[in-house]
Amino acid sequence: MRTRLCLAVSAVLLTATGCADAPRTVPLPPVEPLTVEVAAASSGGACRLLDFAVIEEHTGVRFDVAAAGDRADTRTCVLRAGDLTLPELTLTVTDTSIDVPTFNADVLPKGAAKVPKLGQVAYRRTVTKNGPVAEVGWLATESRLATLHWTCEKGTAKAEVEELTGKLVELAATIDTRSL
Repeated sequence: MRTRLCLAVSAVLLTATGCADAPRTVPLPPVEPLTVEVAAASSGGACRLLDFAVIEEHTGVRFDVAAAGDRADTRTCVLRAGDLTLPELTLTVTDTSIDVPTFNADVLPKGAAKVPKLGQVAYRRTVTKNGPVAEVGWLATESRLATLHWTCEKGTAKAEVEELTGKLVELAATIDTRSL
């Protein structure tokens, strides 16, 4: 009887003190969102050839979004900065069997300037007709055709786009298309 009485008193005391209620929650301070930078190469495709820091070193612009695509013998990568639409940098690499004379006859755009010491043969050009664009294209030594295409914001001065084209030539020299 004594045991039953102790159990009954314990049950009453536990209920009265709130121990039988659901556990209490302790408020925590708000947590800042965690931002993790993902390498461009993690997107696959031609993005495996690009590095955000190297691009920033050569162009002065920090990209942080990469999207890649593969179709048949062509790999692409499109880079943007955050949620901005422009500027946009696109790298396209295509396996090819063309040679230097064919490149000069069929690929080299009219009015483009030839670039020495980049692949087998290369060009650079600035286009402002449908929006400012800087472009560098080259025939890499391992029979791959590569193009860096930078679309600028509307209203970008032609002199600024020309300067950017020179920076793209320097960036192109760091891209090793053999590693695709």
